[in-house]
Amino acid sequence: KVIWTLLATILGYASSLPVGDDSICTAEELAKYSIIFTGKWSQTAFPKQYPLYRPPAQWSSMLGVTHSSDYSMWKKNEYASNGVRDFAEKGEAWGLMKEIEEAGEKIQSVHGIFSAPAISSGTGQTSTELEVHPRHPLVSFVVRIVPSPDWFVGIDSLNLCEGEHWLEEVSVDLYPYDAGTDSGFTFSSPNFATIPQDTVTEITCSSPSHPANSFYYPKLKNLPPIAQVTIMKLKKQHQLGLSAPFINLPAKSNEIIDTVS
Repeated sequence: KVIWTLLATILGYASSLPVGDDSICTAEELAKYSIIFTGKWSQTAFPKQYPLYRPPAQWSSMLGVTHSSDYSMWKKNEYASNGVRDFAEKGEAWGLMKEIEEAGEKIQSVHGIFSAPAISSGTGQTSTELEVHPRHPLVSFVVRIVPSPDWFVGIDSLNLCEGEHWLEEVSVDLYPYDAGTDSGFTFSSPNFATIPQDTVTEITCSSPSHPANSFYYPKLKNLPPIAQVTIMKLKKQHQLGLSAPFINLPAKSNEIIDTVS
């Protein structure tokens, strides 16, 4: 009786364990998507300290990856990697691309990498295409908020697969995140390294709770979305040839960098 009780407890615990986001994808083939990033960072929506010059409000290029649940580009309440830190603080993609490449080589957790051009204003659109695989149905990306200490927007492990089917279209509102590596409060703060490093946190209208914070709007309940991303499945006749940089991993680092550049 004791053994059966113990076994039932173990089985019950096992059934409550989280299952990988991509474990139930049974789609039979690859799928290609267009991904459209829309900046909504306007002076009307975000009037406080809105950057008008040196530099004006804008967005960095998008850097993204399609992957399995074995890989994580970034995650809320966890520490940012050195690559994510460099991208969030300076817009430098080299370190992050190297981390993606190494993950693809070591544990085959990465299917492909994609990028989209920067946007030279707070509002506007940029787009590219990406490819997902039944074993790699998750999409993650980062876009740096420029200027800012270490702020960015992005998606962490969005699953485009539902059982046997690929989703036709997904739209997600995006809000600012702090990479936890620079302690600046305002868009134009000088470099001020966070020591020890903090975790990635979402910036809200009341957090950080400091009147100097550029996103501090204590009279609001929630910040409006600062950006939006829409991912749309491409029909097969439109899937021949990717118009934007795209490669499969593993590959040598210079191949990745040259292709995305």
